[in-house]
Amino acid sequence: MAEVETVRELRISGRRLRVAVRAGQGRPLLMCNGIGARLELLAPFLDRLDPAIPVIRFDVPGIGGSELPRVPYNFATLACLLGEVLDELGYGETDVLGISWGGGLAQQFAFQHPRRCRRLVLVATATGSLMIPAHPRVLSKMITPRRYRDPAHAAAIAPTIYGGRLRAEPGLAEEILYSHAGHAPGLGYALQLLAGAGWSSLPFLPMIRQPTLILAGADDPIVPVINAKIMHRLMPRSTLHIYPDGHLGLVTRADDLGPRVAGFLRPVLGETPPK
Repeated sequence: MAEVETVRELRISGRRLRVAVRAGQGRPLLMCNGIGARLELLAPFLDRLDPAIPVIRFDVPGIGGSELPRVPYNFATLACLLGEVLDELGYGETDVLGISWGGGLAQQFAFQHPRRCRRLVLVATATGSLMIPAHPRVLSKMITPRRYRDPAHAAAIAPTIYGGRLRAEPGLAEEILYSHAGHAPGLGYALQLLAGAGWSSLPFLPMIRQPTLILAGADDPIVPVINAKIMHRLMPRSTLHIYPDGHLGLVTRADDLGPRVAGFLRPVLGETPPK
């Protein structure tokens, strides 16, 4: 039976932050979403994740139901804000999952708060400004949040930017992106772009000592798979799994990746986490 999830508003640093908490047993999983995405986007993955695992999801400031910040933020200040969220919810230590843009935030949190992050899951993400970049035609389509506002546009560009299953089923983009868009991000999206400008985890990746599961799509136009291989070589306690899908594989392959992540977070006694 699935555990109960509640959506609430927290006042963090004087601003409203929308947070969803799924009850469970033991250490929670803090999930950091991709750019422009509300917390609902990862619901299909959450449905396939062991229901006994508590889960914390949130809307980044300026996205979904979270207020715009008073001043622009960066990954370091946002990692501090997440620490305040955990304090408010009464959690000391957490596991952290980050996808795409949220993978950068997850790396920053693990480095900045090593005693609060036990295990790390990085999905379809890279090292920030110092990475093997996507093709310019892909990047040009990521500059604006139009795909969250216009379902026809989302379907039209999905094969190009997301790859994987969406090459054959571009209509899924409407279901995955547009149906969860709520009010479409504008300034909040720009602030997320600004937060990642000039940031890179490359200098500190070898210092991230938490066991880390790196998940990467073999057909990911936004984050070419070579980036995951580089991260794996630099992170001393990492495991790499390449799945046959694209950038949104955490959603489109939730049946496979949900149990895989759960097995990594809570391996059976004496069992090696999946590779």
